[in-house]
Amino acid sequence: MRPFRQLCLLSLLACLGACGPNQDPEVLTLGGPFEFTSQDPARDGFVYTRLQVAESLLEVDDAGRLLPGLAQGWAVDDDGLTWHLRLREKVRFHDGLPLDADAVVRALEIARRKPGVLRSAPIVEIRAEDRLGVAIRLARPYNPLGALLAHYSTVILSPASYRDGGEVGWMQGTGPYRLEAFDPPHRIRVTRFDGYWGTPARIPQALYLTGHRAESRALQVMAGQTDIVYTLDPASLDLLRRQKDIRVHSDAIPRTIQIKLNAGHPFLAERDARLAMSLALDRQGIASHLVRVPGMEANQPIPPALADWHLDDLPPIRRDPERARRLLADLGWRPGPDGILQRAGQRFRLTLVTYADRPELAVVATAIQAQLREVGIAVAVGIVNSSGIPSAHHDGSLQLALVARNYGNVADPLSLLAADYGDGGNGDWGAMGWRNEELPALLRGLEAERDPARYRADARRIARILAEELPVIPVLFYTQQTAVAARVRDFGFDPYERNYRISRMSFASP
Repeated sequence: MRPFRQLCLLSLLACLGACGPNQDPEVLTLGGPFEFTSQDPARDGFVYTRLQVAESLLEVDDAGRLLPGLAQGWAVDDDGLTWHLRLREKVRFHDGLPLDADAVVRALEIARRKPGVLRSAPIVEIRAEDRLGVAIRLARPYNPLGALLAHYSTVILSPASYRDGGEVGWMQGTGPYRLEAFDPPHRIRVTRFDGYWGTPARIPQALYLTGHRAESRALQVMAGQTDIVYTLDPASLDLLRRQKDIRVHSDAIPRTIQIKLNAGHPFLAERDARLAMSLALDRQGIASHLVRVPGMEANQPIPPALADWHLDDLPPIRRDPERARRLLADLGWRPGPDGILQRAGQRFRLTLVTYADRPELAVVATAIQAQLREVGIAVAVGIVNSSGIPSAHHDGSLQLALVARNYGNVADPLSLLAADYGDGGNGDWGAMGWRNEELPALLRGLEAERDPARYRADARRIARILAEELPVIPVLFYTQQTAVAARVRDFGFDPYERNYRISRMSFASP
């Protein structure tokens, strides 16, 4: 960290400290970067599963395996066309109504009508079999359904939560915390629900604050005004690690920092052009000196946590600017007077956009800009709202985007990859203007594959195609950095970012 920047941060820290620390023994205060605008699971459900207000039928362990949730068990017919789920006994919503099959059917039918993971599933019918039994009938076998039923957009809410048309008036979930105050886009307060069906929460209340800059969030935890801060910026890590009353947790998650690119652009259509850009990147330097997490260099899009989809035998990508220049020369690119490559009268100039929600992205984008300049590619860097990237994807204006792609948004990444690369693929955050004849058939086959060995073999074939063809350019596997105040006990991190696990936490004795 530069001395001037550090001095400014320390001065601001002194000012924050003068406001007094948060030592309320009843309230856990959390800070994160993502704003929210609604109580609708389809739009902002991630906030409510993380705060343990709303729960889904199935859960996911740290290895991505499905676990019972509100459904205590499930079974699939031999033909793969009907899933049967058995609900837990004696579960009540926060408004006191009992959980039953009719409530589940209503919640899932509303989720099907809205943008979200269930919309793409081949569901024919969702019906109540009896008071605690739910059946989901499919048009064809679809293995990812279990993972979809663990997604935040498919949480089960009380029928009283919904207004006419399926909009959520006030969220009444089943979790260990209930929603008490809702002040979008920056503040949510939750309170312990004493009627919870499982292990009760230890801390009576939690307050979630969002929308602040990463530096400000780091200073708030140093000043004792926030107990836990998620998604830290790299520049604050050294200062935080020197604080005796703060612990910094680094957790690998199934997310990859990668360059989403428009393979339909004339400069990017050739695979060797994309390979040259990949070879120009100093991943080791970016990981060690900018992000400050050595060893997280990405040689393929899908990270190691998703073991079925990750190639253990793939060698690291080493920076090789000389080979990058040769590849570009073979494609007809020649250096101009200023060193920027030219071909057919056009300069190799592109725009790379990224977003501020993930604070390390802007720093990495600047490094990529400098490294591509060394091989003759001029890149302008722009910061946009995260929604601007899908928008530019759809209107065709996107050239390059640096994104933190969440491959664990659904526990089994098959549905995500099918959206990105399958029939009618090129999803908002995946490939653009790129097609492979083999990939869609492999993805379709996996939807019905029941043999784990064959599933793994075809999943890794898909991973190899993506690594070789580079429809996206992987840069780093993601590490989530979290600062936790010393007074917090039993902190835990969910690598799938579904649950902040605050009900398990407690405060140290004063």
